[in-house]
Amino acid sequence: MSEIHSDTHAAYDFDAVPADVRYRLLVSCVVPRPIAWVVTQAPATGVVNAAPYSFFNVMGDDPPVVALGVLGRGDGYKDTSRNILEAGEFTVCLVPEELLSAMNETCVDAPSSVGELELAGLTTVPSVRVRAPRIAASPVAMECMRLQALELGPRQVLIIGRVVHMHIARSALSGDPARPRIDTPGLRLVGRMHGAGWYTRTSDLVDVQRPKAWAIREVKP
Repeated sequence: MSEIHSDTHAAYDFDAVPADVRYRLLVSCVVPRPIAWVVTQAPATGVVNAAPYSFFNVMGDDPPVVALGVLGRGDGYKDTSRNILEAGEFTVCLVPEELLSAMNETCVDAPSSVGELELAGLTTVPSVRVRAPRIAASPVAMECMRLQALELGPRQVLIIGRVVHMHIARSALSGDPARPRIDTPGLRLVGRMHGAGWYTRTSDLVDVQRPKAWAIREVKP
């Protein structure tokens, strides 16, 4: 499973180790990860599905895109990936600290006919440009249209979505409406850590200013 290359590091051949070991290694080291609800609506039944994902991030601004990695169940795709593949749209709603317990409730493995948001006591409001609604209590929501969906395996899909509309709580905005400033710490968002139930708050910050210009520095031997 592992091969020691030095006294300080072990090397893992990902073609040889089991999938559960690969997952544990990745999610234990790539931290913290942003976590968000992905809300979809089944075209045939209209049932709204919501599930939290930490295999998620923003990947560009021109065009504005997000990427979402959806892992499947043992019997195939999850409702999230199935709905996005069929409907071509979804919303991404970020999770603040005060909604952490509600987010955890929506992790339940419910049947497709059950709406997780109702179980967690969360309400939705209509989106502007997509059918899938957004979570009313979330301070940040992005309406997305599917750009690409890459089926990477029998149960794994990488979804790239274009952000077509964004909602931000007014309490977090200041300055010129045309060039707003966001009180990011005030959003009190949470991130995903290692293990089955560990999360992190985003209140412990450090400000490191990047260099303004290239400078030749003496390299000490």
